Amino acid sequence: MANTILYIEDNAENRLLVRRVLEVEGFTVVEADSGMAGLKKAETTRLDLILMDINLPEIDGYELTHRLKQMPHLARVPIVAMTANVMKGDREKTLAAGCDGYIQKPIDVDQLPLQIARFIQAKKA
Repeated sequence: MANTILYIEDNAENRLLVRRVLEVEGFTVVEADSGMAGLKKAETTRLDLILMDINLPEIDGYELTHRLKQMPHLARVPIVAMTANVMKGDREKTLAAGCDGYIQKPIDVDQLPLQIARFIQAKKA
């Protein structure tokens, strides 16, 4: 069975690129274009990992991560920030908000599937 990833990202081009890269590697990608849409999909979808943009409309990735981590069925689901926030301290702020990992944009399309697989394997360990 394919691992299911929820990608919460407001930029349509980014969603398309990530979906294409990950689906070729056998992942199932569910998309949400806002924080609230992501929250709704996370409530109703069995997930193996959540990719989280930080700069989202309605509710930012920090607050959304906090809310998702409060849901018992998502407690062991890794949340990985995928963000263009790459200033000094941004990685630490993201991890402090509850994210389990951090991938900076622009993404490396060759490395992304490997990075995702490592996060999912770490969850299962």
